[in-house]
Amino acid sequence: MTTAFIEKQFPVSKVSKESYKERKANNGQTLTGLGKWWGRKPLILCRATILGCLMPASDNPARDNEIFLKILSMDEEGLWLRKEAAKKSLAAKWLRDMLMPHAALWAKYGGFFTVENDDEGNEKKVALAKDAPRAEIERAAFDLLGYDEKIALGVRPEHFTVTSEQTWREINHHLGTTAASLPELVEQLAQKRFGHSLRVGDCFCGGGSIPFEAARIGCAAYGSDLNPVAGLLTWAAINVCGASKEELEDIRRFQQSVYDAVDAEIRELGIEGRDNGDRAVSYLYCVEAKCPECGKIVPMAPSWVIGKGTKTIVEWTENDRGGYDPHVKMHATPDEMAAAEKAGTATSRGLTCPHCQRTTPISTLRRDRTDQSGEVAYGLRRWEKHEFEPRPDDVFHERLYAVKYEHREVLPNGKVKATRYYRAPDARELANEKKVHDIVAANFAQWQADGLVPSMAIEAGMETDRLSRERGWTYWHQLFNCRQLLVQSCYVKAIMKFATESYLYAIGAMGLHKVADYNSQLSSWNGSAANEKVEHTFYNQALNTMLVYGSRGLESTSNSWFFEVNKVNIPSRGHVSLADARLVDEECDFWITDPPYADAVNYHELSEFFLAWDKSLLKKAFPEWYADSKRALAVRGDDKFSQTMIDIYTNLAKHTGEDGMHVVMFTHSDPAVWAQLALILWKAGLTVTAAWNIATETDASGLKSGNYVKGTVLLVLRRQTSDETAFLDELEGEIRKGVREQIALMQSLDTGEDPNFSDPDYILAAYAASLKVLTGYRSIGELQDFDYELDLAINDPARSEVVKIIDRARDLATNCTLPRGIDAMLWRDLSGADRFYVKGVEAEKHGLRQVGIYQEYARVMGLPGGYTALMASAKANEARLKTAAELGMRTFGDLVGFDDGLLRRVLEAIHVAVKEDEDPGKGLAHLKNALKAGYWEKREQVMALLGFFADTASIADMSYWHPCAKMAGFIRSLVEADHV
Repeated sequence: MTTAFIEKQFPVSKVSKESYKERKANNGQTLTGLGKWWGRKPLILCRATILGCLMPASDNPARDNEIFLKILSMDEEGLWLRKEAAKKSLAAKWLRDMLMPHAALWAKYGGFFTVENDDEGNEKKVALAKDAPRAEIERAAFDLLGYDEKIALGVRPEHFTVTSEQTWREINHHLGTTAASLPELVEQLAQKRFGHSLRVGDCFCGGGSIPFEAARIGCAAYGSDLNPVAGLLTWAAINVCGASKEELEDIRRFQQSVYDAVDAEIRELGIEGRDNGDRAVSYLYCVEAKCPECGKIVPMAPSWVIGKGTKTIVEWTENDRGGYDPHVKMHATPDEMAAAEKAGTATSRGLTCPHCQRTTPISTLRRDRTDQSGEVAYGLRRWEKHEFEPRPDDVFHERLYAVKYEHREVLPNGKVKATRYYRAPDARELANEKKVHDIVAANFAQWQADGLVPSMAIEAGMETDRLSRERGWTYWHQLFNCRQLLVQSCYVKAIMKFATESYLYAIGAMGLHKVADYNSQLSSWNGSAANEKVEHTFYNQALNTMLVYGSRGLESTSNSWFFEVNKVNIPSRGHVSLADARLVDEECDFWITDPPYADAVNYHELSEFFLAWDKSLLKKAFPEWYADSKRALAVRGDDKFSQTMIDIYTNLAKHTGEDGMHVVMFTHSDPAVWAQLALILWKAGLTVTAAWNIATETDASGLKSGNYVKGTVLLVLRRQTSDETAFLDELEGEIRKGVREQIALMQSLDTGEDPNFSDPDYILAAYAASLKVLTGYRSIGELQDFDYELDLAINDPARSEVVKIIDRARDLATNCTLPRGIDAMLWRDLSGADRFYVKGVEAEKHGLRQVGIYQEYARVMGLPGGYTALMASAKANEARLKTAAELGMRTFGDLVGFDDGLLRRVLEAIHVAVKEDEDPGKGLAHLKNALKAGYWEKREQVMALLGFFADTASIADMSYWHPCAKMAGFIRSLVEADHV
């Protein structure tokens, strides 16, 4: 079998940074415009994973790494060409400021810069001479940047094609190929290794990232999923993004025909306009409920600020009908804005009535009850299938309280000036609302029969139960108000009229999904200054009921209906099907999967929001598909989870070639979870060969995060071929050797200027090394009962031998990865508390802020709870240690060895120097006095520690250390110059 690049190494840091950049692009990501899915993997991660499995490892790891980065355009030349492809010209002043500190570069290029000053002698403009070699100067400045700064200036690697003949010569020479493009390279490497084109499969295809990227780089891609929404999105990723110019024109004509038909119908009904011709952009609705104390009908919202940019608020006045009337005011004063912000009637305590000032808990309003056993019986009435609005005696009702309009004026020059404004609903708007209601009431039963609106019941589930609990809704159509039902029924009717080909029904279903996502009673209103618009339903991975929500006017739905397609070249269209992963029979060389986890998103429940709308459309688009979520077959985090996963990966192992590979993507750091997964995959006939952690999630998404590792773990596996049995005591030496060898390889590939690995990466490597040894045997003597061991790993990890083995490997990794600048002799002399502190600062240098990291270090170093006294912050993602100045001269009696150690003396010296008139000489004096005769013996170690802290001065994210870091550097210089 061929040892793959990914089994030996992986450029973790660079792939993480590229993945993070792709994630930060939000709607600029290639596939997000097609529709909502919860947790697509970054395309660069998928590409790197496939290539990492395909590219063979040689006996020259450093050169392998260079070639791998060249293929991905993540090497120095590739980064420069990506910057050139972005067509970003760098400002002359920026170039001057970058080059000036570097004497040789400034001597070479400084003469090309000119400076223009104003009358007072202040710098006004910096320019480059016309004869300046701009490209050469830009390249010189660009080469001075770090990796993060370079990728910020260029296109993403997925948008760039390697064209450099020199680069291809180097790639081909190393790999023995003759390629001139990425698909050619993939084909040639696959033919050499397998004798056929590379077959890549994903049986949990979700949003389609893995099959799409596999097809784009020339593989024979296969994607399947149990869920029809996932199947639709994956089909679209390959067939719509990869469509020809003519096909895209057909799609656009179809979309335009549907929209024009809906627009004509809405205009004819006259339900969105004012008498002056202005048309509604958005409608704002709020829930209202009767105060149980005084009987007033109270509108509910946490705030009555509509828009911070336009300074728009709503004020309420009591009427003689037992309720309140809204008054919308634009250009409110700061005091009025503040008052509206505080005037909300819905708080964490419940409904506060503005009339009687009494607060009623929401549970009381809903009439929830607790029985004798402590079980809660939720009190809201369950709506029936034929209902699309509350009954008069229901607890919660809804009302329109503001409308956002657009006024268009044709200027003398022919241009159109659009002005948007808000107003409270008057008689015309209320008449429009009644008209909409009457249309829906008269047609609703027939619409359901014709499939124009949903008729599907909401099944019970983790997410769906809240809909009946919080609103009484029991059918999916009840998540849409009358106006939304009318507009979306018009879309369905027009889709059925204009879809002449099966694939156009699929296009219609995708557009309808996006319209529904941005136009439901779960669509929140965003009143921030830069927005003031209706947001989509799934801003997170839940079905959130809203007290205030927005409904889009038809023109606003066009942004969803005309979904964005990023045209790409896809040499292979691939194959997509709906299938239970346990029954997939496709043969693949690589199975790359992102399976559900025990704490995963409930895809099967959330996707029914869309499936309720498109059952008839999907059947016309894909007659061989079903149109429900197959909840009963979905992988769930229940007592059947382990066996389901074993069955799935046993099946995949059977459909993998002899030299084939698996990559399982997941997120978790708990050794017990690793042990569970290892046992699952082991029992499925797979063996671990490597593991890498990639930071794929942006700070805001938080889709999945472990308590230590935040990102996606790539667990690399092969089919189990061994027939050998081992015993636990025999494995310890193998595991220790494997951990040390893997970490040594990673450290040899790292660089001080741009480190690729940090402690979490080394710990993951230790996990993988231990699992590689464990799963490399057919059985372990003491672990004959896999089911029993798996049950222990899940329910009683402390007794699991596999968990214990992984724990020990993790501890070994933590202790054998020395912080940069600290040698083995100094590390040996440090106490456990000292090591904890140094490791913590090293983690901060890498930008790691998870509190779990410090908890982990404390456990490995054998510290009691007293370590928390060293923490400046223990917030989940903002954790950090106290600096030397923040520690001051305190003592820490609970931390054995800390107060008396060399590290503490160095930290005290930094503190003294900062505190005493910024005088490094006083820091040196403190060291000499504290260490006395031992100063000269410890002088080299003192300099190492001072240098370690001084390094933080160059790290922007560690500004809290900068004063102490600067002083540490000064003191180190004095110590170095000091002689007997």
